[in-house]
Amino acid sequence: MKVLTPVIPLINEIEITLESQEFLPKAEEVFIALRTPIEQVRAVIFGQDPYPTPGNANGLAFSVSTGYDTPASLRNIFIEYQSDLEKSTLPALDLSTWSQNGVLLLNRVLTVSPNSKKSHAHLGWERVTTLIAQELGARDIVAILWGNRAQELKKYFRKEWVIESVHPSPLSAYRGFFGSKPFSKTNEILRDHGLPPIVW
Repeated sequence: MKVLTPVIPLINEIEITLESQEFLPKAEEVFIALRTPIEQVRAVIFGQDPYPTPGNANGLAFSVSTGYDTPASLRNIFIEYQSDLEKSTLPALDLSTWSQNGVLLLNRVLTVSPNSKKSHAHLGWERVTTLIAQELGARDIVAILWGNRAQELKKYFRKEWVIESVHPSPLSAYRGFFGSKPFSKTNEILRDHGLPPIVW
């Protein structure tokens, strides 16, 4: 992404810091969400930071590597998915298919120490992902903002392109995530603007 040019020195500093420690996801997966060309992105879902359980995180927000248990937040996302879209089936735990269909799954912080959530919040990743949010907000892209950390980015998106609710975490999902219909609302916004819907 050309948009990252101003923060390349910061990214280099973060990578040097990470060389001396264990972190998740794997080094080759840290920027995997950005492999989707920005011209193909029609919606973005912001997460907080990668799952801290070794093996779970794969570089896509809320996504889990195949063969692992379903984290509670993803389980709640799937409950809302089935209810919202009236589907009896579920997506794969690895949400790469969503990514391939125009959904950018981006964490605010791109790495984490094993078994220690929010441990890399001080490294500077949020400067990087805020820059990406600014670029996304200048385009016809739906912003799905779950929870306070994601909603910090609301100001970069046009009001009519924002879908927000509490986080799907078990601590908050029953306070407004369930029933929020983010998947169908995203497609409604896209259709209203003459854009193809997401194949969830």
